[in-house]
Amino acid sequence: MPGGPGVPGVPGVPGVPGVHRVAGGPGRPGGPVAAPGGWAPYPVGGRGVVPNGLALGAAHKPGAFPLRPLTLGAIYDGAFRIIRFNPRATVGAAVIVTAVAMLIPVLVTAVLTFTVGLAVDASGEVGDNLDTAETLSLLAAYGSLLLSLALAEIGVVLVTGMVAHVARAAAVGRQMDLASAWAATRGKRWRLVGLTALIIAVFSALVTLYVLAWVLVVVLGEVLVVVAWGLLSVPAFFCLCCWLWLRLTYLAVPPLMLEDVGVLGALGRAWRLSGGHFWRTFGIALLTLIIGSVAGGMLTTPVTLVGQLAAIALPQYTLLLLVLTQAVALVLQNAFVAPFASAVSSLQYLDLRMRKEALDVELLREAGLLRE
Repeated sequence: MPGGPGVPGVPGVPGVPGVHRVAGGPGRPGGPVAAPGGWAPYPVGGRGVVPNGLALGAAHKPGAFPLRPLTLGAIYDGAFRIIRFNPRATVGAAVIVTAVAMLIPVLVTAVLTFTVGLAVDASGEVGDNLDTAETLSLLAAYGSLLLSLALAEIGVVLVTGMVAHVARAAAVGRQMDLASAWAATRGKRWRLVGLTALIIAVFSALVTLYVLAWVLVVVLGEVLVVVAWGLLSVPAFFCLCCWLWLRLTYLAVPPLMLEDVGVLGALGRAWRLSGGHFWRTFGIALLTLIIGSVAGGMLTTPVTLVGQLAAIALPQYTLLLLVLTQAVALVLQNAFVAPFASAVSSLQYLDLRMRKEALDVELLREAGLLRE
């Protein structure tokens, strides 16, 4: 049987790779539906097309979420469906990057524990009368832990970029495995790291300026001036940080990964897309942050308790057990929080583009549900 574009052996729809037609019935002309090869098994209802070219039934939902302006429920449902149907490119990626990063302090601490010995108690406090070797060993153990936490955060940033591509593919019913999601970030990885570094630098400079302002007020001002400054500046500074976070940084990763823009262009796109939708976008982002924090705490608390009990039972391995506990807890936390938060922010980006730029029409054409 002759095949259509991108799907050997399947009758194709001209100009739509990976899409084939199904036979129509009385009063139901044949219409394009997603071909099974390389497409995700997202439920798609209805067959045929209506005169204007749109498929019937669940035509607006060829993938993980409907191609129309999204509600809060649709965003969260879509995020979970993206993770469910793309586990390797979401959860798997987060687990791999976190586990690899946290393997460094575990190995360093294990070697130092069984060679030099590390004198800390169950709370992580350093013991008395340390010699030079033990002091250097403690510095190496804690330094490797801090380095690994930073590397894990960089890895999570890369996972966020991968999830943006996964969400874009899921919109039209396509799955991505770990290799394809990683390959999709080629050419943008260093830009993504640069974007993260720029954001950290900007907020660090902002905090530094605010601290310097506090120093000047405390040194030069009277008590009442200091109190008034605190009452006015603390909430104002907090609101400013939240506003800048939402307008500039929260939605910056998806356009950087999915559009032909650089670091500054991604920040500009985030600014324009969030304009006029601040409170809705901020509310969903804040709720997602709360959900992630609660879920992360629920996942890590049992591991932390087990680690503390083990440290009491085996005091000679206290630091090793504490580092190992931290590593396992971070892997579990990132396995859920990073993919979920990334999927939600990517869906908010797609939602705003559907609202402002008619991206849903482009996606419907790509899915083969809307004719030119």
